[in-house]
Amino acid sequence: MLETIRKDSHLYKDQLILSFFLFLKIALSFLLVNNIYELHRDEFLHLDQANHLAAGYTSVPPLTAIFSWLIKVMGNGYFWIRLFPALFGALTIYFCWKSIGLLKGNLLARCLVAIACLCSAFLRLNTLYQPNSFDVLAWTAVFYFLLVYFGQKDHRAIYWAIIWLALGFLNKYNILFLLAGLLPALLLTSNRKIFTHKHFYFAALLGLLIISPNVIWQIVHHFPVISHMKELQRSQLVNVSRVDFLLHQILFFANTIFVLLAGVLSLIFYKPFKAYRWVMLTYIFTLSVFCYFRAKDYYALGLYPIILVFGASYLGEKLARLKILAGLLILFTIGSFIYILPLIMPVYSPKQIIAHQHRFERVGALRWEDGKNHQLPQDYADMQGWRELAQLTDMAYARVKDKSAVLVRSDNYGEAGAINYYSKFKNINVVSYNADYLYWFKLEKPIKHVILIRAPYEEDPERKKEQPFFERIIRIGEVRNPYAREKGASVFLLENAKIDINSRIEKEIEEDQHDH
Repeated sequence: MLETIRKDSHLYKDQLILSFFLFLKIALSFLLVNNIYELHRDEFLHLDQANHLAAGYTSVPPLTAIFSWLIKVMGNGYFWIRLFPALFGALTIYFCWKSIGLLKGNLLARCLVAIACLCSAFLRLNTLYQPNSFDVLAWTAVFYFLLVYFGQKDHRAIYWAIIWLALGFLNKYNILFLLAGLLPALLLTSNRKIFTHKHFYFAALLGLLIISPNVIWQIVHHFPVISHMKELQRSQLVNVSRVDFLLHQILFFANTIFVLLAGVLSLIFYKPFKAYRWVMLTYIFTLSVFCYFRAKDYYALGLYPIILVFGASYLGEKLARLKILAGLLILFTIGSFIYILPLIMPVYSPKQIIAHQHRFERVGALRWEDGKNHQLPQDYADMQGWRELAQLTDMAYARVKDKSAVLVRSDNYGEAGAINYYSKFKNINVVSYNADYLYWFKLEKPIKHVILIRAPYEEDPERKKEQPFFERIIRIGEVRNPYAREKGASVFLLENAKIDINSRIEKEIEEDQHDH
């Protein structure tokens, strides 16, 4: 009886502490974002996908669109947009907590892994409504269920692991890199026996069934993911340094470095973890593939929760009786995180960032995808100026009497999504020749007027190219926010077309789709 009471007491304590960390995770995702910032460029695109549900998109697989539809149903407000990635981050901590239990780790180990997840790059990741948060969650869940299977030989775990792989695939194709590292890692260890079990193949068939709508969509549309990757390689990945990629893997976890190193070293040298060497091999193989393809540094973040699990489990055991050292480790992790917090979370206003520019430069936070340094981190500049742009577009849109005869076309997906989100005209339907918007034009009715949103530093500021085709062209204004990446983006109203605009746009769309 006393033993049962004691176990129930420990379980209650465990669940209470876990609940605290999960609540804290969600709360920090709201509290550590300065409300001077708007939504991020990418978030607008994902939210707009709720209005165009499909089995696939040129930019991402379809799962994010389903989440966006749920957000739309609940009102499309900031709270729900922030809550979803925060929940994915909380679930990541939950799987880490449970993974510690599979390794027979103690309460200290559980707390260490929760603190490590809170005080790292994951906190920033989980404030943005992008596929990245669910990506990390899916990788962590796959590792968890593989640990369950190899430790308990529970065939149900194989199904759950592959279901999470499939969900990860429907969220972001990045999880294919995990497969590229995981398969050879299993083949090189005794865990290769998983490939001899019938349940593995039944589960694989289930996984293929789950992802089949998107695979069919890719086939029907001639694999737009390939052209998307080529464009990404041409415009962004070409500027990625492999040395910087590896350096940033450390910087992401600078203040949890002891837990990270404990995870890596214990997986290599600690005998009780010998059965888990496949985890370390997966880490090495996957990281190598990322390096080869010059991937962005954050693509590899899904590898780290499981590494932190092993590090926390090892340190939890070794520091169980060394309470002072354990306390110092926790103090260092939290204290150093608070010190670097302004560098990884948007708590500073743009003016404060510029005032502390040397701190941001020192860690490379001001370097953008173009390889150059700017006054703000790129993510923060991508969260400025959108309301202003929408207001300018609304001014142009309000001047058009026949709304059914106007087309609003922007220069890129960020502008299109932001205007669709912030505009007071909910049926404005801004489109672009960029990303998924290329497929969302509505040309059933004749177009007589066009509102153009052109990128900063436009080569044709007087719109001489369009002057022969319209009776009048009015420049409404430009984004003046000095901190916005879209600073200088201009809005033009092109009135009373002299030619058949529909056929011209259809031709341009066809050419762009062919190029893609």
